[in-house]
Amino acid sequence: MLVDIGANLAHASFHGDLEAVLARAHAAGVTRIVVTGTSVADSRAALALAERYDLFSTAGVHPHHARECDETTIDSLRRLLEHPRVVAVGECGLDFNRNYSPHPDQEKWFEAQLALAVETRKPLFLHSRDAHPRFSQILAAFKFERAVAHCFTGSREELRAYLDLGLYIGITGWICDERRGRPLLELVREIPADRLLLETDAPYLTPRDLHPQPKARRNEPAFLPHVARTVARALGRPFEDVAEQTTRNALRFFALDEPGRAARPQRPLAA
Repeated sequence: MLVDIGANLAHASFHGDLEAVLARAHAAGVTRIVVTGTSVADSRAALALAERYDLFSTAGVHPHHARECDETTIDSLRRLLEHPRVVAVGECGLDFNRNYSPHPDQEKWFEAQLALAVETRKPLFLHSRDAHPRFSQILAAFKFERAVAHCFTGSREELRAYLDLGLYIGITGWICDERRGRPLLELVREIPADRLLLETDAPYLTPRDLHPQPKARRNEPAFLPHVARTVARALGRPFEDVAEQTTRNALRFFALDEPGRAARPQRPLAA
């Protein structure tokens, strides 16, 4: 049993076969999936999928979309966060690599979402790319309850800063890339076992060493066990132990077993 803490299932690439994707995930032992929200509209779509298919979702604005925020954004996210299936604020943070939104806009709306997480007492699903140490400086000013550094690919310095802030660490198929992911194979050993989480970030970050490669290289939650096995080898631990530990971590982090969270899907999944 595994939990995929971050999958972009509202992405257009899943519109034609999502039920089959979810059936494959279930067959692979991925029993719970958190669908990532990256804008107000996308967060609404993520919640709609969560309600329909017995999933969970997040509500937030990715730094790429910070320039699109206005005076209605936080109220819209707040309303979404009232739903029991919306389990975290995010994906939010800073991205100083692509700079699709100006830095002042990114910081303003990152801080606004951090304040919202404190207000609602929801966990944070965080994004940081080429934004350290500013990302950590902003985080340190808020007394949030729980937060995960989604798709961690950073340096040892960044990892230590995040751990000092109490963050959980999300590991994706990046660790399966023999070129870019090699440093992460060593750094993953420095993550405390009780703060390690696993995710696909589907449809992105398809494990490079997965054979055969899927059509159009689209990642999906069914490939999470492949990531878990790579992590297990890097840690020198049995796959079953890593699966059990990371599942326990995810259930605790998102409070997925909290009363009122579970509900039957509205329609059966395709075989």
